[in-house]
Amino acid sequence: MSTPLPGHTRIDPRRISAIVIGASAGGVDALSTLLPTLPAQATIPVLIVLHLPREKPSLLADIFTPKCALPVREAQDKEPVAPGTIYFSPPDYHLLVDRGPRHVPHLALSVDEPVNFSRPAIDVLFESASEVYGECLLGIVLTGGNHDGAAGLAAVAQAGGQTIVQAPHDAQLSYMPEAALARLTPTAVLTLAQIAALFRSL
Repeated sequence: MSTPLPGHTRIDPRRISAIVIGASAGGVDALSTLLPTLPAQATIPVLIVLHLPREKPSLLADIFTPKCALPVREAQDKEPVAPGTIYFSPPDYHLLVDRGPRHVPHLALSVDEPVNFSRPAIDVLFESASEVYGECLLGIVLTGGNHDGAAGLAAVAQAGGQTIVQAPHDAQLSYMPEAALARLTPTAVLTLAQIAALFRSL
């Protein structure tokens, strides 16, 4: 008999038009558990900020493409957000979502000052996406060693979106989930296994 996932049931997949994910230390391992569970027929775009060294090119698209059923890309400035696509922020650029022509969501890259000592910053992505997607956004904060993402996740909640924080005991570094939990009460606090179960249902 499978283990029940009570937290998973608090999330309404029918409301989700886009997913934003923020992670720092331990994030590659966490995303390696989650992203391959997204089914090929999923139509929801997934936008990810993972804190990276600014001076090195990112290999994330190369790492995750063979693992995932969905296409994986590094975000490009002024690119329309395509359904069923996983986007990673490039190193040393903030990733944002804007309303483009005919209100089609577009990606935007910015070299504004670092936020929480980070560029890209999770808060910047989450806050901009919450303005575009509102109650149809799902925001997820995963493992990490600083408080980036807490304010952004609060913005998602304030806009009516759904929010998930990785259970601190399940995170490689619990500081980022704990900082988010200190800022808001999310829709659900889930382990990676529970988030993966949700992703399989999309």
